[in-house]
Amino acid sequence: MKSLSLPAQGHLAMLAFSALVAGSFSLGARVANQIDPAALTLVRFALAVAGMAAVAQIGPGFRRAHLAAPWRWGLLGGIYAIYFVLMFEGLKTASSVSTAAVFTLSPLLSAGFGWLLLRQVTTPRMALALAVGAAGALWVIFRADLTAFLRFEVGRGEAIYFLGCIVHAALPAAMKLTNRGEPQLVATTLLLAGGFVTLLPWGLGPALHTDWSALGPLVWVTILYVAFIASGATAFLLAFASQRLPGAKVMAYTYLVPSWVIGWELALGGNPPPAMVLGGIGLTILALLMLLKDESIRPAPAQKAPPETG
Repeated sequence: MKSLSLPAQGHLAMLAFSALVAGSFSLGARVANQIDPAALTLVRFALAVAGMAAVAQIGPGFRRAHLAAPWRWGLLGGIYAIYFVLMFEGLKTASSVSTAAVFTLSPLLSAGFGWLLLRQVTTPRMALALAVGAAGALWVIFRADLTAFLRFEVGRGEAIYFLGCIVHAALPAAMKLTNRGEPQLVATTLLLAGGFVTLLPWGLGPALHTDWSALGPLVWVTILYVAFIASGATAFLLAFASQRLPGAKVMAYTYLVPSWVIGWELALGGNPPPAMVLGGIGLTILALLMLLKDESIRPAPAQKAPPETG
């Protein structure tokens, strides 16, 4: 990966991120009603921290300086924890595809946080790419059925998950704002540790009251997947990409998630989508190709100070 440019590395990381995140929707929808979301998230963070800490120690190792301003890890980890709890809470009543539909709002939300926290201004061409990607995602989500789109009603699960997406969209900008040059593996481990600590008062009770021995095999598969893949690996990929791409470009890859979700559903025995859906997949790919063209987000112009009076 060192032979690639920094932006190219970020794009490749987010391509993997989108595929791995999609698995959380498909697996999570199948087990969301079998375990408390806070208990699941607490355990997944504990496992993810243990795994990532071991890898980080073998690699760059931990330094005292990495713990400077520990509030950063509580903030970033808290964002991550809230998002995952609300995701599984939403999946109790919403389907994997409909939650993926909500997830595609993240790029626009991320662009908003990028402006608010970093004063990043999305260029017209990037805005067009985000719009094309959104259209393609909706095409995929509603399986090229205009009638289904017009009947769309936001349910309780989708509304809960949308709150999580609002929080999650701030993560790329927050990562860039609080970064102090820590190695990616170290930063990911501390982010997950911050999430575990932040969630502990909320999730400890449900975790202690869960009959872990009675959980089915698919629940354990999901726990391991979301711990080591959807928590550890995707947190690393997101942190990695956030240092190489503007926030809007990072979150633009969420437009691929509905397509990946359909692939996951097929792999898990679901029904294939209509052939017309391929048009929507084509639009999401077109949007990503537009984003692959090198273009930075320019800073907002400084406002002139008002003339002094008096």
